[in-house]
Amino acid sequence: MSAFFVNRPIFAMVISIVITIFGIVAASTLPISQYPEITPAEIKVEATYTGANSVAVEQSVATPLEQKINGVENMIYMKSVNSGDGKLSLTVSFEVGADLDNSNVLVQNRVSEGTASLPEEVKRLGVTVKKSLTFPLMLVTLRSPNNTFDNNFLTNYATINIVDEIARIRGVGQVTTFGGSEYAMRIWVKPDRLAKLGLTVPDITRAIQEQNIIAPAGKIGAPPAPPGTEFTYAVQTQGRLESEKQFENVIVRSNPDGSQVLLKDVARVELGAQIYNSIGRLNGSSAAILAIYQLPGSNGLEVAENIRSTMNRLAEKFPSDIKHSISLDTTRAIDAGIHEIIVTLFEAIVLVILVVFLFLQSARATLIPLVAIPVSLVGTFAFFPLLGFSINTISLLGLVLAIGTVVDDAIVVVESVSLHMSRGLSPKEATLKTMEEVSGAIMATSLSLVAVFVPVAFMGGITGRLYQQFAITIAISVLFSSVNALTLSPALAALVMKPESGEKEGWLGKIFAKFNSGLERLTTRYVKVADYTVHNIRRSMILLTTIVIGVVFIGSRLPAGFVPEEDQGYILANVQLPDAASLERADEVCRKVEKILGAAEGIESYTTVVGFSLLSGSMQTNTAFFFIELKDWAERGPELDAKKIARTLSGAFAQRIPEGMAFAFGPPAIPGLGTGSGFSMMLQDRGGNPPQYLDAQTQKFIQAARARPEIANVFTTYRAGVPQIFADIDRSKVLKLGVNMSDVNTALGSFLGGAYVNDFNRFGRLYKVYVQAEPEYRISENDLGMFFVRGKEGQMIPLSTLITTERRSGPEFTNRFNLFRAAEVSGAPAAG
Repeated sequence: MSAFFVNRPIFAMVISIVITIFGIVAASTLPISQYPEITPAEIKVEATYTGANSVAVEQSVATPLEQKINGVENMIYMKSVNSGDGKLSLTVSFEVGADLDNSNVLVQNRVSEGTASLPEEVKRLGVTVKKSLTFPLMLVTLRSPNNTFDNNFLTNYATINIVDEIARIRGVGQVTTFGGSEYAMRIWVKPDRLAKLGLTVPDITRAIQEQNIIAPAGKIGAPPAPPGTEFTYAVQTQGRLESEKQFENVIVRSNPDGSQVLLKDVARVELGAQIYNSIGRLNGSSAAILAIYQLPGSNGLEVAENIRSTMNRLAEKFPSDIKHSISLDTTRAIDAGIHEIIVTLFEAIVLVILVVFLFLQSARATLIPLVAIPVSLVGTFAFFPLLGFSINTISLLGLVLAIGTVVDDAIVVVESVSLHMSRGLSPKEATLKTMEEVSGAIMATSLSLVAVFVPVAFMGGITGRLYQQFAITIAISVLFSSVNALTLSPALAALVMKPESGEKEGWLGKIFAKFNSGLERLTTRYVKVADYTVHNIRRSMILLTTIVIGVVFIGSRLPAGFVPEEDQGYILANVQLPDAASLERADEVCRKVEKILGAAEGIESYTTVVGFSLLSGSMQTNTAFFFIELKDWAERGPELDAKKIARTLSGAFAQRIPEGMAFAFGPPAIPGLGTGSGFSMMLQDRGGNPPQYLDAQTQKFIQAARARPEIANVFTTYRAGVPQIFADIDRSKVLKLGVNMSDVNTALGSFLGGAYVNDFNRFGRLYKVYVQAEPEYRISENDLGMFFVRGKEGQMIPLSTLITTERRSGPEFTNRFNLFRAAEVSGAPAAG
């Protein structure tokens, strides 16, 4: 076969060129990421039960949905977070490599089955099913440097003008806003005025529903019409209300004397926010925060670049006092890591060329292995799309290691050709003679190397996927090198190589002479050592056994881990105040944290989200979270790496933040596996016990874990002892007074938690209408005396006569893992 290519060198060159072109084309279309797709595919299901506490959400929303979703094809586990603000976030994880689109459809079908069991309030707000990663790819913040606009305006400006643009970028899976909320028409009711006028919350909601509605009216003169009808007119009605003034003039009741009670008589109408449970800041200044999540399998670097260009284009139309910035960019580490590997790749190529030239001592001979390197390495990319691989640190490291391997076959050809030419054969004759001798050896060695790496492709799980690309990349490059050695290398050898005439002269000749002399002495010593070991097998075996035992002994005592934690250019911080602390108190503590961050070295920017914790995945008034962007690695230097900055900040927080617990930590080593560095596990309660039982057992588990020397720190964000108020409805008294039980529940939920009424249109978008008591009427449980319902004879009855309250404790949020209530325990291993 080799003789065919020696006689037709152009054909051999064309084959190599085609391989290289295929590799270049494939590489230009491949996704770029930090690691291969080794994280389980995830589908997120979200729902809202306005006003419900965490246990109510768990029992009425999470449980029916999980029972239907459980066992969906390729599912490995599911986890839900049920928050005290009525939110459900259910994450369904699938086998690594599962088709995410198919999984999304399967989950959507199961959710449809479970929707019938959900409360009507949840059905009206809707249940969403979407695919996305768990950690944001980027944070984009909008701020008003001169404080012309508040957070609510900034958030809604972003929602109306930016979010939709970013969501259309290929590779973006989800865009979430922090620090603000979409607009909503807030009907802030004054309960005392309602009572004086003999009105209740159902009266208000009914009036809004009847008057804020789209009612199709048909057409005048529409077919079928009598003969002679010349015109057809569409009939328009008022439709939905749009402005605060229109809502203020909603007629709540018409009195017999002709007077009317309007909504503005009993409530304050405001175009406010849908939720008020978070505050956002950038470097201590108010800001709207957009968390942009990448779609699994997309090119992270391309997505990030498109986001930047889109924001720069949109910024040209921003109002004068709105500025944007990228406050967190997780792709910086990917870009820097791949850049460093590419630099290493070229450095390795240069070193290999120098070594080959030093040993072959011929520029013509060196050219042949030099050509083999790019053909083998670039050609490897041609198989990546077929195998579902991406360009990442693992595959590129495989190419770095393969450099020394892919040149071996070409070197064998060149050395053998040089040897036969020294014996008087022409280059072509020497090449043909060489290929008769080494073709079998080249194929045998290549297949042997491939046999070493290919079994890794059959490893399962996350570890198997992680090392699969590394091994298969090397195996493919080795196969290409053998193809190259059997086609292009002999063709070039016959064309390029010439017989060498004596020793080289000049400074290069002196270098080669010294090198040859030293190599000859080293070879002589090696032969003597080899001869000694051959004739002293017992001593050789003792020496080899000692080395093996030493390696095993030292290796068994080295610290083990899955993937080393690296400086990814950013860190995170969590703040947790005592249970039931208000958002205002959390905000005050965050101001102190921001002062510490502003004075710390190595920090570029910090984004604050008050009222949210990424560790628990829920909105809580006593928590806050910080995304801290570090300065470029070159500016910080090795003395200010991410770990050291996190330790320094945690120490400062412990000394200067006595109001709560604050600590800094690094992101997960592999994005998508957890929310931070270290480990996490789920402790299940399979007995259906109260939340307090799980809390007690979790604390016992943590105490036992802290006694282990292998664990440096372990904690949980799950708490079942959060102070709460239990409202006990006297059902007997409710029925005796002729009050509808639904009216009691509606009044209580509407006044305290807010009730969703219906929708309205404005700014070309659809927004929601909520009814809730004014803030000053819901400060303490004693305010229930100002909330009234109507009895069977029309009398107004205060809720305080129907409801008794008592202080209790319960969870602010609950977790469920594979159908059972669970507590998430996180921690970090001890050093070493």
